[in-house]
Amino acid sequence: MEDIFTIANKNFNSRLIVGTGKYKNFEETANAVKASGADIVTVAVRRVNILNKDQPLLMDYLDPKSITYLPNTAGCYSSKEALRTLRLAREMGGWRLVKLEVLGDKKTLYPNMIETIKSTEVLVKEGFEVMVYCTDDPIMTKKLEDAGACAIMPLGAPIGSGIGIQNKINITLIKEQSSVPVIVDAGVGTASDATIAMELGCDGVLLNTAIAEAKNPVLMAEAMKHAVIAGRKFRSWVKIFIAKHISFTFVMSKFFFDIFNIFNDFNDFFISI
Repeated sequence: MEDIFTIANKNFNSRLIVGTGKYKNFEETANAVKASGADIVTVAVRRVNILNKDQPLLMDYLDPKSITYLPNTAGCYSSKEALRTLRLAREMGGWRLVKLEVLGDKKTLYPNMIETIKSTEVLVKEGFEVMVYCTDDPIMTKKLEDAGACAIMPLGAPIGSGIGIQNKINITLIKEQSSVPVIVDAGVGTASDATIAMELGCDGVLLNTAIAEAKNPVLMAEAMKHAVIAGRKFRSWVKIFIAKHISFTFVMSKFFFDIFNIFNDFNDFFISI
């Protein structure tokens, strides 16, 4: 059965989003992206060359016509920086679907949620479709959705840590309350981490370091691809199983309730005579 991943009214086949930074070169980047099966790649506008033709261009290795570029604001520590970066990206490539991240400090790379919410509100008013990197706080993610974010991207753990999802309860709460896609972003270090994210009900997974810094990025990319698919299939099976179980339980409960009522009717009848 076809499983379409929709973000901002755009359909994608893969639920794995991968970054394009930290690789040895663009050739390795392209090979890993291909192995991952990803339809979307994030591009740090301030770090990855997508404009200077005198230097190797990412576009020469990953065709923007066949894969969706998602410009992001990696390295931005204020709303002003982030807004300027994404406006530049739109001028350069016409990109409207973007990933916003406004970092709080260089040590933790945790998002500054005050600046993030403020930036989201401005970008949405300017016609951007904003996917937002954020903390795993359900209250904050609800504010982002109310501000117009087209996807919520809570961290599983600090960027680059690779220690896996640290607060599964919050991720589950965020997913349950959200009407837009929820994509775990940051902290995924192993294939099992990616599977767990999908088993929790998340709509997708975004990762970079786990692939780019692996001994064999192409092999790791392929592993992550299958991990996301496995987690998604398991989650779909669980939903079907629960639905059938609830339906069966309801039918059987009604059956026994009807039997109970029949016996009561008989009992009342014999008492009356």
